[in-house]
Amino acid sequence: MDFSAANHDLWGPIIQIGIIAALVLLANIMRRKLKFIQKSMIPTAVLAGFILLLLKYFNLVPVIDNVFLETITYHTIALGFIAMSLRVPEKTIETEKMIGSRTGALIVSTYLVQAIVGLAVSLFFAYTFMPELFKSSGILLAMAYGQGPGQANNVGSSYENLGFAGGQSFGLSLAAAGYICACVVGVVFLNIFNKKGKLTKSGQKNFVSGSVTVDTFEDKNEVPISESVDRLSIQIALICIVYLVTYLITWGLTELLAVISAGLAATISPMLWGFNFIIGSMVAAGCRTLFTGLRKAKLMNRQYQNNYLLSRISGFLFDVMIICGIASINIDDLKGYWVPFIIMAVAGGVVTFIFLMWLSKKLYKGYFYEGFFSMYGMLTGTISSGVLLLREIDPQMKTPASNNLITGSSFAIAFGAPLLVLISMAPKSEMMTWIVFGLAIIYLAALLTFIFLAGRKGKKKDNK
Repeated sequence: MDFSAANHDLWGPIIQIGIIAALVLLANIMRRKLKFIQKSMIPTAVLAGFILLLLKYFNLVPVIDNVFLETITYHTIALGFIAMSLRVPEKTIETEKMIGSRTGALIVSTYLVQAIVGLAVSLFFAYTFMPELFKSSGILLAMAYGQGPGQANNVGSSYENLGFAGGQSFGLSLAAAGYICACVVGVVFLNIFNKKGKLTKSGQKNFVSGSVTVDTFEDKNEVPISESVDRLSIQIALICIVYLVTYLITWGLTELLAVISAGLAATISPMLWGFNFIIGSMVAAGCRTLFTGLRKAKLMNRQYQNNYLLSRISGFLFDVMIICGIASINIDDLKGYWVPFIIMAVAGGVVTFIFLMWLSKKLYKGYFYEGFFSMYGMLTGTISSGVLLLREIDPQMKTPASNNLITGSSFAIAFGAPLLVLISMAPKSEMMTWIVFGLAIIYLAALLTFIFLAGRKGKKKDNK
C-alpha cells in the first residue's frame, strides 16, 4: 500500500477533516473577538460552515470534496439522533399535563405551515413566471426551517433525483436562511422585547469553570471509571452498533419492498434511506428500553449509557453536520431560482414567527417568552439555535422550555410520520402536489384541534 501523499484516498479525508477543525477554531476566535459577530449570536458551527462555503466557492481550498461533505452530513445527522435517543431520560415534573404531546403537535403543525407557505410560493411561480420551476420544491421549506440542513440535504437530494435540478443546494440554502432567521431575527426581537421591559432573566450567567460535581458526569450504577474499557469507548460502541442495526433494518425493508412491488419500492425506499435517522432513533430508544428492562430483571448490573458523554457526542456530531451541510451548498445551482428562494425564505420566517407567537401564548403559560424563543430558534434552525436563544433569557434553564425541546421532539417523531408520506408523494405528479397541499391543510387543522382539546383535558385533570 502506498502511504505517501500521492494516495488521495488515504490522505484526502484526513486533510479535509483538518481544514474543518481549523475553521471551527477560527470561527470560535472570531465569535469571541469580533463584537458584531458575538452580538449576532451566530453559532460557531454555522459561521465555520459559511467560511468554508466561501473558501470553496472561490476555489481557495480545492482539496474540499463535495461528495465527502454530503457523506458526512448524511451520516452525522443519524448518528447525532442515535446518541440523543440513547440517553436515559431524567425524571422531570411537568408543569402542565400533556405538554410534551402538545409541544410535539406544535412542532409538526409548524412544519405543515412552512410546507403550505413554501408550496404556495412554488406553485404560484410554476404557474406564472417560472413554468420550469419544480412544483413541489416549496415543501423543502419545512425540511430546511423545521428540520435543518440534514433533512434539507436528504430531501433535496431525493427531489434532485426526481427532476429538481439543484434541489439539494436549494434545500441547503433555505436551511442557511433559516439560521439567519433563528440567529439574527431572533436576537433582534430579543433586544426589542428586552427594551420594552418584557423579558426578565430566570437566572444569571454566574457559572464558574470547573464548578461541577460527579452528578454532572455520572449516574448511579454506571460503569466505573476504573474499568479496563474507557467509558467514552462504550458510548461510541453503542452508537455504532445501533447505526449498524439501523442499516440492516433499512436494507432489509427495502429488499422486502422490492420483492413485494417494484413500484412501491421505488416510492418508499428513497424515503427510508433519506430518513434513516428516524429508524436509528427508534432502534436507539428500543435499546434504551431493553437495557432498562434487563436492569430491573437483575440481568444487567450496570448502566452503560452516560448522559453527559452522549450529549457531548451528539453536540459534536450536529456541529460537524451543520458545517458540512452549509459548505456543501452549490451556489451556482441557485441561478434562476433567486426570486422564489428569497420570497420563500422571507415568508417562511415571518409566518413561522407569527404562528409560533400565537400558539406559544396558548401553551406556555408563565414562561411564554422562553417557550416562544426556544421554539422559534429550533423551528427555523436546529435545536442548538433554540437553546442559544433560550439561554439569553433563561441561562440556567430553570423554566420547562428546555425540557419541552426534548420531549416535544420525541412526540414529533410520531406526529410527523404522515408528513414523511406527504413529502414522498408530492413530487410524483402535478395532481399529487395539489393533493398534498390540501392534505397538509387538513392535517394542520387536525393537529391544532388536538392541541386545544388536549389543553382543556389537562386543565380538567389539574382541577380535580
